[in-house]
Amino acid sequence: MSIDPHELDDAQLNRDLADQVSNLTPEDLERMAAAQPHLPAAGDESRIAGRIISISGPDVFVDIGSKAEGVIPLDEFEPDDPPAVGQTLNLVPQGFDRESGLMRLSLREAKVQADLETLRVGDIVKARVTGSNIGGLELRIHGLRGFMPMSQVDIVRHDDFAHFIGHWLECEVSEIDRRGKRLVLSRRRVLERQREEEREQLRFQLAEGQVRKGIVRRLADFGAFVDLGGIDGLLHVSDMSYGRVNHPKEMLKEGDEIEVKVLKVDLVKDRVSLGLKQLATDPWTLVEGKFKPGDAIDGRVTKLMNFGAFVVIEEGIEGLIPISEMSWTQRLHHPKEVLKEGEGVRVVILAVSAEKRKISLSLKALGEDPWNGVAERYQPDAIVSGAVTRTTKFGAFVQLEDGVEGLVHISQLSDRRVRSVDDVVDIGTVIKVKVLSVDPQQRRISLSLKALGGEDAGGEAAPEESPALPRRKRDRPLRGGLTW
Repeated sequence: MSIDPHELDDAQLNRDLADQVSNLTPEDLERMAAAQPHLPAAGDESRIAGRIISISGPDVFVDIGSKAEGVIPLDEFEPDDPPAVGQTLNLVPQGFDRESGLMRLSLREAKVQADLETLRVGDIVKARVTGSNIGGLELRIHGLRGFMPMSQVDIVRHDDFAHFIGHWLECEVSEIDRRGKRLVLSRRRVLERQREEEREQLRFQLAEGQVRKGIVRRLADFGAFVDLGGIDGLLHVSDMSYGRVNHPKEMLKEGDEIEVKVLKVDLVKDRVSLGLKQLATDPWTLVEGKFKPGDAIDGRVTKLMNFGAFVVIEEGIEGLIPISEMSWTQRLHHPKEVLKEGEGVRVVILAVSAEKRKISLSLKALGEDPWNGVAERYQPDAIVSGAVTRTTKFGAFVQLEDGVEGLVHISQLSDRRVRSVDDVVDIGTVIKVKVLSVDPQQRRISLSLKALGGEDAGGEAAPEESPALPRRKRDRPLRGGLTW
């Protein structure tokens, strides 16, 4: 609203002024002349009371006393709380409008000042997230600006804050800048207090055997930490599945909501052990009815060890192929010579023990045992040929066919005394030997080299009295300066 000074009628003003002062005494006129108008100066933010007298377009006109009027922008009123004539408000003066001569007033600033006066550090407020920046979240509490550092948004870390924008958050006031009309807020403190309250309640509610929901908070090599609602429990990797789990990330990821069984509660040490596989049927309870010795089944190699290979034959059921059960014909030093992890393999079940949770498997049982019929093929006194595969202190092993070896004992190498097996035979040499005996059950064949030695092998002199075979020359002198 504005008033044009050219439209004013001086004569009318004089008549109005005479009417107003006609009843005043000289003392009243002197007192009024000496009095200063009680109007706030521009920039003074002290609040004043005003009564709404009219609403016109975007302006709300207010009587602030002493026959003075002010104006408030209509958009400072909330849509759900519009202004009404006769309503009294607390307002903040913001100077005079030069055109209209009216005082500019602010309802919003009055609310901000009122909020600032009542707020204290530690108060709990609800704030709406209006945006985010590199340091955290921007918020509004009525007319006040708020900031929440990244570390104070939640108990857990967030890489993206976009999903918070537009939401109302319950926060604690941690700092107040009254001059800048700005607050520093913390949601984390509110959550931590709630968590501690829930933790105390939960500590005495937890019991072994309970099934509870939880959220996976952190993964480690040995297991996963699951938040049960204030208390973290450990789900060990061995309790995740009846099958082999090399790392928890194969089954879980952070943030997953899962059901777990409480296995053990230690209130003194604040430790809770959890299980996931315990919620499912143990497959080993049915193993003896499903797998019988002699059955040939398909499986998958899960792990190779020096002593054998683990093979999963059903979800949660693993068996072991000992290295001795991998080949009839090869002498293996490690299972990786014939198998690799992850490959499919067909095996034969040798033994099943549900009580010990063990199944023995065989790879070589799929082929025919070369020792079958060996007694018929190698009868005593038969002359046979074979290659020396290895030597030991007590004799030399001779391969007669794939998977069948015989032993020439050191006493059967020569009719003369033998100090070292290597003095008589070399590995890889093909020799003729005589079969002395065959024991198929023990898988042993005794052979003799000296039995083919003719007169020299059959001499009357005892082996002790026979001249010994010459030793191989030593590479270094003996102690004491003696030489060989």
